[in-house]
Amino acid sequence: MAVPDETPVEASPPKRVYAPDFLTELFRNPLEPGYADAAARKLRDGEPVGARKRVTSGVLALSLVALGFLLVVAYQQTVADEPARSTARAELIEQVQKRREITAALQEQSDRLADEVSALRERQLSGEEAQRLRDTEAATGLAPVQGSGARITVGDGPTPINPVTGERNTVARVKDSDLQLATNALWSLGAEAIAINGQRLTATSTIRQAGEAILVDLRPVTTPYEVVAIGPDDLAEDFRTGYAGRFFEQLGGKYGMSFDAREADDLRLDAATELKLRVAETSAPPPQPSTFSSSGSASTPAGPSRSSSEGGR
Repeated sequence: MAVPDETPVEASPPKRVYAPDFLTELFRNPLEPGYADAAARKLRDGEPVGARKRVTSGVLALSLVALGFLLVVAYQQTVADEPARSTARAELIEQVQKRREITAALQEQSDRLADEVSALRERQLSGEEAQRLRDTEAATGLAPVQGSGARITVGDGPTPINPVTGERNTVARVKDSDLQLATNALWSLGAEAIAINGQRLTATSTIRQAGEAILVDLRPVTTPYEVVAIGPDDLAEDFRTGYAGRFFEQLGGKYGMSFDAREADDLRLDAATELKLRVAETSAPPPQPSTFSSSGSASTPAGPSRSSSEGGR
């Protein structure tokens, strides 16, 4: 009569079943099933002995030797490359310093030539013509001006970071359209000259957004944005009570953006660094020499009345 084998059959470890709330289950049972199985086998079989232990120890020792060799090679390579990196860095620093010195020398030469041009102009023009030219340069932004006016300051509000996505909320940041609104409002209120963070505005100036930066004539400006204008004595009050001032006050109340408009005396705005004209029109065409056609009658070719330069934006 056959006797059934009563040797207990080792039951396989139960598989983990995740509850719908994954985070709760993860904190309740943080141990990975593979680690639990390895711990159970070690408890059941014990430490490896004999040939198995020697093989395991040999593999471990070989791995440690290989890892140490790689670390030594990496360290030697790093030490060998360090002089080259230091030399390259020193050369770059030297080039930057030389370029700065060259730029400063060229700027001094440009200022000196500009003074010579001004002196020659004053010598050649009469007093009335020179004054009219100076007034035109001040109006177009080609000459520095000073006087009283308004100082408008706007700044970014708080820009919190979304804890989930990591993105920064930029709704409370000043946009290029905000600065355009401020400058257009100042022009309409009688401003004669305007500068944003020291950048003088001209008839061809641009205020653009480039990512998170605002560019005034391709030069970046940062918050807080200071719009300085020379104009009537009540320019600041008119701006504050006008549509632009009310708009910025609403932004401050809703998004926490800063806004201030106050009168200012002894303002000085530097000249614009560059003014590029796209179209020029002559007041009268230059005289042209007479030419004779095949029939013998004289004719005068008409000269061009408009010309365009290549440096316009």
